[in-house]
Amino acid sequence: MCRQVFGFRLAMIALATPTALVNANEGLPTRLVGAAVVVTFMTSYVLFRDWERFGPLLLRHPTLLAADTLFGALLLIAAGPDSTLAYVSVCTPLLAGLVYDWRGAAAFASLQALLLLLIHAAQENPHPGIAETALLPGLCVIAGAVGSSLRNLMLRFGAATQALTTVQARLAVTEAVSAERARLAREMHDSVAKTLHGVALAADGLTGTAGADRMDPALVKQQAALVARSARRAAAESRELLADLRRESDPDQATDVLVELAARTRDFSTRVGLPAVYRPTGDHSVPPVPPAVARQLLTIASEAMENAHRHAHPSRVDVRAGVHGDLLRISVYDDGRGLPPGTTLEQLRRAGHFGLVGMVERAASVGARIRIGRGGHPQGTEVRLELPLAALTTPTA
Repeated sequence: MCRQVFGFRLAMIALATPTALVNANEGLPTRLVGAAVVVTFMTSYVLFRDWERFGPLLLRHPTLLAADTLFGALLLIAAGPDSTLAYVSVCTPLLAGLVYDWRGAAAFASLQALLLLLIHAAQENPHPGIAETALLPGLCVIAGAVGSSLRNLMLRFGAATQALTTVQARLAVTEAVSAERARLAREMHDSVAKTLHGVALAADGLTGTAGADRMDPALVKQQAALVARSARRAAAESRELLADLRRESDPDQATDVLVELAARTRDFSTRVGLPAVYRPTGDHSVPPVPPAVARQLLTIASEAMENAHRHAHPSRVDVRAGVHGDLLRISVYDDGRGLPPGTTLEQLRRAGHFGLVGMVERAASVGARIRIGRGGHPQGTEVRLELPLAALTTPTA
């Protein structure tokens, strides 16, 4: 706003300079008026162009504005109080109010009003009316009050903006922490926690077999191998989770989702003893999937198989995946007892069952759509995941 004030001063000085030079007497008065024109014009131009640089100097030294006011008064004497230069005098108290608060505005408004009254009194043919004489001094007082009010308003607005920025920054940090906690909770629930639960079940089975009256060495060996394999898997998942916390995945690497999904289906069937079959579908090959997206898709499919085994008591699990149109579709179906009627995510969250909740959150994080229900089957549960192929070439937020 201070820059706009100086821009107005420049325009008024340029318009009034010819009148001031014509009205000045030849000799020394003309040179004084010319010097005053150069000083006031250049000062206004410098402050207009580089206010950020020279504004603090004007703020620290109010005498500079006082000197500028005196040079302006010299021009006003030469040009006359009826010229366009008279309106420049209103800028001084306005600028003082913006820069120096109400005290500076009062001081410079009084100084400018006094100079205007003296100039009017020194005229050879003064105005006959008091109203015309007091008009510009009154405008100077009003301009000083306006400048001071604008200063206070801008300071309050700046403080409010700073407070809002601080609140927004704190909210962003809180949301980031909450999102990271939710992600870690999903990772722990869907990987390490489930694997450790499997280790515990295998260890319980080994304990029962070893404590039987007739111990079967082959069965003990098989159960011990299952415990060891599950423990190694838990350790690998823990290392993978810690690695994800310390670095980001390389976006140039790609994952073959179908191959990895088939391997996980076989591993699930061998580990839990439940028939699980993987079948590719679709008419087109699946394009390379970024590691971050592939991790979410595979985790959702693995979670769906684990939920079927733990809660649905099915006789089989069918896993299918492929490209259908412009969608990558992954389906995990079990012929178990299905979800209770009226089940909602909020009910599951309150009851502490975070498996389905985590699956929905993971699907949303990569821009996929997930459906959980019977689908087109007479019974059981189908988890269908559909991801637009366009998302595989667009960075995922």
